[in-house]
Amino acid sequence: MKRTLPITLGALMFVVGAVWTFQGLGYLEGSPMTGVAFWAIVGPLLAGLGVALVLVGLKRTRG
Repeated sequence: MKRTLPITLGALMFVVGAVWTFQGLGYLEGSPMTGVAFWAIVGPLLAGLGVALVLVGLKRTRG
């Protein structure tokens, strides 16, 4: 359980961050978030935090 939760949560954060990024950049349409610069900035930040969380979860498996 100690490694599954951060890996799962990190992967989810990465996916959501990627969607927010593409919406903010205007590549995914049909949302009020489309074309809004705020989401183009927050999305990569969330995705990066998700990657970091996955790496922390993977590192725990070795230690």
